Amino acid sequence: MPNKSASLANQTVLGGEGKSLYNRRPKPLDIALNLLINGAAFLCVAVLVGILGYILVNGVGYISWTFLTTPYSETKADLKGILPMIINTLYIVVITLLIAAPVGICSAIYLTQYAKQGKLVKAIRFTTEILSGIPSILFGLFGYTVFCILFQLQISILAGCLTMTLCILPTIVRTTEESLLAVPASYKEGAFALGAGKLRVVLGIVLPCAMPGVLTAVILAMGRIVGESAALLFTSGLAYQMPKGFFQQIFSSGRTLTLHLYQTAREATTPDAMNIAFATASVLLILVFLLNRLAGLFSKALRKGSK
Repeated sequence: MPNKSASLANQTVLGGEGKSLYNRRPKPLDIALNLLINGAAFLCVAVLVGILGYILVNGVGYISWTFLTTPYSETKADLKGILPMIINTLYIVVITLLIAAPVGICSAIYLTQYAKQGKLVKAIRFTTEILSGIPSILFGLFGYTVFCILFQLQISILAGCLTMTLCILPTIVRTTEESLLAVPASYKEGAFALGAGKLRVVLGIVLPCAMPGVLTAVILAMGRIVGESAALLFTSGLAYQMPKGFFQQIFSSGRTLTLHLYQTAREATTPDAMNIAFATASVLLILVFLLNRLAGLFSKALRKGSK
């Protein structure tokens, strides 16, 4: 009997005819599906490389130290730098993340660790998903009406930061929620069994385990801030003067790199204007890459620290 059952098992593994299942010829449908998947992946990568290559080829040649470190003037041909726009972009990225990241992370912690999972939590999650799909131009109109007019902040960088906070909060909350929910429940149960309190478990075990996902949310939000134009067009404005002081600047109008790219390309009447637009786009791509790399290095440092 053992020999007979062993031979039956061998026949099953070998496909019943003494041939291994791993050596079977692939079916035409499998080949077609494999080609379709590989073709789609290649097409996506090719489109991405084509867009990046086109922008960098047309823009990198016009980037210089003078272009990066001088102010901009619409009347003077020798002043076409983007230093004010770089500073304004960093202002908006840093201030917005300082406001939105703590609020979004704390909201996700409350929804997943403290709130009773009922109709209220479902309603909050539903509205958060709705907010993430609202066009940014509507956020800009709301920010202009509320922050610029009602709160009397005028068109300023601070109004733009508050508006961008509303834009990126859904992304931070939902992504952080998913990261927190992905932490195994056994981690929390073990900590509770050892006598740890709720807050210590959340801050000492759950949040560090979910930190890669949290940083992913911050990176996605950072990319949204840097690439936003419609919402900031209504709230932060198009001024390009050099900052004269931190507090004075955040209450003043200032265009970001994206808005400068939009404005320059829209009013382009000479080839030199389009060259400036392509150079600004190249700097924008490089800036996004550097910010993402910094966030990635910070994530690795946190992982090593948690170990």
